[in-house]
Amino acid sequence: MLRTFAVLAATASLLAPTVAVGGAGSAGAQPAPTEPAPAACTFELTAPSVVNVSGTNVVTATVTTRACDGAVAYRTTACIQMQGASGPGQCAHGNGINPAQVFFQPYRPGANYTSTGRGCASKGNPPQPYCQENGPFSATL
Repeated sequence: MLRTFAVLAATASLLAPTVAVGGAGSAGAQPAPTEPAPAACTFELTAPSVVNVSGTNVVTATVTTRACDGAVAYRTTACIQMQGASGPGQCAHGNGINPAQVFFQPYRPGANYTSTGRGCASKGNPPQPYCQENGPFSATL
């Protein structure tokens, strides 16, 4: 019995270096690639467009939740900025699966407008946030 253990120990010590040469423990081994974050939800941003609200022309854009893969959408944000304007532009938020729709004023015909968006969802246990940036989309209106 003692002889069997001695043979097994000697075999293991001979095989250990050959396993380590190509394994993760070798000096030249590269770290395992990290997996991309799992897709949580898909969010869609619209390009800037002009709409009439109560007799006033304004520029609008919307971020909408499209599909979720085992995740729960909790926030959407849509923003519009007019090229050359001072200031950060205007943003609107939607909670849960509600879309975010921003209305930018004042509308100036012939100006260039840029829309950007973001959608956030949580997935996993414990829940982890996953956010998706959308845009930018530009349009001269």
